[in-house]
Amino acid sequence: MPHLPTPLSRLSRRRVLGAAAASAVLPALGAATASAAPAAPAAAKPRKALAGGGDLGPNVIVFDPSTPGIQAKLDEVFKQQESAQFGAGRYQLLFKPGTYNGLNAQLGFYTSISGLGLSPDDTTINGDVTVDAGWFNGNATQNFWRSAENLALVPVNGTNRWAVAQAAPFRRMHVRGGLNLSPDGYGWASGGYIADSRIDGSVGPYSQQQWYTRDSSVGGWLNAVWNMVFSGVEGAPAQSFPDPPYTTLDTTPVSREKPFLYLDGADYKVFLPEKRTNARGTTWGNGTPRGTSLPLDQFYVAKPGDSAAILNAALGQGLHLLLTPGVYHLDAPVRVDRAGTVVLGLGYATLVPDGGATAVQVADVDGVRLAGFLVDAGTVNSATLIEVGPQGASADHSADPITVQDVFVRIGGAGAGKATTSMVINARHTIVDHTWVWRADHGDGVGWETNRADYGVVVNGDDVLATGLFVEHFNKYDVQWNGERGRTIFFQNEKAYDAPNQAAIQNGNTKGFAAYKVADSVTTHEGWGLGSYCYYNVDPTIVQGHGFAAPNTPGVKFHDLLVVSLGGQGQYEHVVNDIGAATSGTSTVPSTVVSYP
Repeated sequence: MPHLPTPLSRLSRRRVLGAAAASAVLPALGAATASAAPAAPAAAKPRKALAGGGDLGPNVIVFDPSTPGIQAKLDEVFKQQESAQFGAGRYQLLFKPGTYNGLNAQLGFYTSISGLGLSPDDTTINGDVTVDAGWFNGNATQNFWRSAENLALVPVNGTNRWAVAQAAPFRRMHVRGGLNLSPDGYGWASGGYIADSRIDGSVGPYSQQQWYTRDSSVGGWLNAVWNMVFSGVEGAPAQSFPDPPYTTLDTTPVSREKPFLYLDGADYKVFLPEKRTNARGTTWGNGTPRGTSLPLDQFYVAKPGDSAAILNAALGQGLHLLLTPGVYHLDAPVRVDRAGTVVLGLGYATLVPDGGATAVQVADVDGVRLAGFLVDAGTVNSATLIEVGPQGASADHSADPITVQDVFVRIGGAGAGKATTSMVINARHTIVDHTWVWRADHGDGVGWETNRADYGVVVNGDDVLATGLFVEHFNKYDVQWNGERGRTIFFQNEKAYDAPNQAAIQNGNTKGFAAYKVADSVTTHEGWGLGSYCYYNVDPTIVQGHGFAAPNTPGVKFHDLLVVSLGGQGQYEHVVNDIGAATSGTSTVPSTVVSYP
């Protein structure tokens, strides 16, 4: 990979560096790795009713201000998880309301840290929640799969460091100071996502290539590299794409924040924020947030080792699911058939469908909330990994949409995995709020056919909204949008690095499959702040016809598009259809289109 001259303007990309520096897999600190139990035969004795509530398990670590040895425990988890990119350890760190002094919670892979108040300001850390890149020689482009939520921070030096890449949400946070999104040394960085947060000082992205911030408040924003997108953000810079490349929407059309665990006295509950339209700013800035709560005894508290049969039995009893940290092997889909069901993961709980199963299927019902878990493709090809609504779903969910939030998909990397289509959205009005759907380019089980995955996200439902859509490296279309009146605010993509030659990606008469394809039949669609990058390192002579493909009709509109050739490893001929200048040379300069058509 070329070493490009300045991290603030000409940045190379992450993952081709990853194989050499990827860590050895470390054993978990008490984390269980599960194999699926076989489903009970039809004639078996009826299963005893499953109880709701209960213990959260050994990998949910709960602190209160009087807990001894907090820093030592944080350091212990971090030491194990810092470089365990494809390990089995999964951790959720929970802080009860109160004030904590002198802490530095460094977060490694598959580690989530959260406060247990209704407001971030209920739980204050006089200290830092830190993500840096020492494990990867100052390169933050592989700092995936970690999160911070529902805390107030008073950084020791006035600025908290959060140098992350994909699948690392920063939600419902109050930083009483500044936020630095780059690693120490200002090396490469590739993120990221902020929602429902207040940063009193300035946010410094520095080397971050792209970023999306939603429904938040910032004291300032220092710079931009390729693609910085804001919707509903107080204090956001003004619209100015492409110079500097800020895409700014005053509001977010529809949003509903992620469910979260909190304490009501001594009792755990899950808060369900209400839907907002034309949202701007945080949900918690003016007192108690608006929404409803569910007591923990209405959840089946799942543990690694629970089979699909057990999870479905709990759902069939009318319970919601709380997935505690660990790896769950499934021989059948988790079927969410009841309106209003919540499936909430802690600590990057990971679902692995075996034998070609789909991991999660949602019926055509109102108000389902999927949040906070990872789906890892199994070794036998799955036709789909996540299916939201059955094929042909047509019910109107505008009053109470299905939400998919911080639900991530991985094909390969932790071992060979295959899936024809990763995520299919059939249900109308679904909100996909922050996802990273990734066909791995490094790790184990990686190769053009080894971790074959043709399609990342396919949207068949009408009126679907995506806020924070990250989809990368698929063999064909990364996103294929067939539904009417779809909207996307922020899209980040890399085409598959490992295409062996031009013929392998040929799409009829078109050179390559678009990163984002709107079907020819669609009459209304809109997108803001969309970027696609290529790095064809196996055959750098490959030419990609365009990053985006869409019908040429007045109702299909794009704002602020870009394509980038990373170091000249492959090139784009156009940005969208046959519009936009070709990329060229090795200078990694974006080609942009401000408005389409």
